[in-house]
Amino acid sequence: MSSRKSKSNILIHTECLSQVQRILRERFCRQSPHSNLFGVQVQYKHLSELLKRTALHGESNSVLIIGPRGSGKTMLINHALKELMEIEEVSENVLQVHLNGLLQINDKIALKEITRQLNLENVVGDKVFGSFAENLSFLLEALKKGDRTSSCPVIFILDEFDLFAHHKNQTLLYNLFDISQSAQTPIAVIGLTCRLDILELLEKRVKSRFSHRQIHLMNSFGFPQYVKIFKEQLSLPAEFPDKVFAEKWNENVQYLSEDRSVQEVLQKHFNISKNLRSLHMLLMLALNRVTASHPFMTAVDLMEASQLCSMDSKANIVHGLSVLEICLIIAMKHLNDIYEEEPFNFQMVYNGEMRLK
Repeated sequence: MSSRKSKSNILIHTECLSQVQRILRERFCRQSPHSNLFGVQVQYKHLSELLKRTALHGESNSVLIIGPRGSGKTMLINHALKELMEIEEVSENVLQVHLNGLLQINDKIALKEITRQLNLENVVGDKVFGSFAENLSFLLEALKKGDRTSSCPVIFILDEFDLFAHHKNQTLLYNLFDISQSAQTPIAVIGLTCRLDILELLEKRVKSRFSHRQIHLMNSFGFPQYVKIFKEQLSLPAEFPDKVFAEKWNENVQYLSEDRSVQEVLQKHFNISKNLRSLHMLLMLALNRVTASHPFMTAVDLMEASQLCSMDSKANIVHGLSVLEICLIIAMKHLNDIYEEEPFNFQMVYNGEMRLK
């Protein structure tokens, strides 16, 4: 009877833990739409109001969101767009265009992507466009024909904005900013970048058409707020199915946040980087150690996860190699330096290894 009871408890724990793993991993990977924003409420309000003015009142705008990698630029814009699309009159009318400087490496590719996302795919009536000039003139004509009252607002989100500034003549940026400054189709151009000197990369004609609005995300919170974020990121939501398990889990998280060894681990991470992405990596590694036989996270899990985070990846590759294998690597490195990255064969590596003995 007792063995049956223990088996049923293990099954219940396994089901709960699989749900815990799913909820927390979505949160750590920033895939959850319900994840909270930390320390950027002022910036969020500014961006949200700007988008609403475009969507509801037909007011064209342009803004740059600037901050280091992992500071929450993408999460900020995603939250603002999610809130905007929950307004009924907006969700049916506003069009979104998402571009990335790593994918759209020149203006021709970017224009094709814009026409695809706006469902204008190179066809108007019976005419098919092929060249860059035709694409550009058609797209500009389509956008400039509109006005503030009759046209659907278009929101352009340009991730890795600084890479668009390296495109030839900055034609795309010039035309987008030019439309945003005129009384044509209402558009909002939102650039995301980690470069503080981004305005210096813009040509004079492009800069003159940009509104010079900038939203800076600098992770300005202190260590007490960092610990609070740690607790909030690990805590289970109130709507978790098993209320008893959720209460125990959240009590354990509270205990961990007050544990001295855990605070030392968090302080070390905080001193290295306030980046929430590194905190999520730490929590993800610690979460991987939670199993049915070990259902709650401990201080030891976090300490071992911290050691994994701080390990040198190149040193990890070499770790565990035999003396012979290390000698061969040294010989290859020596040959690579001598022949300046010219190809060499195994016999040359072997002869180099023999000279080391």
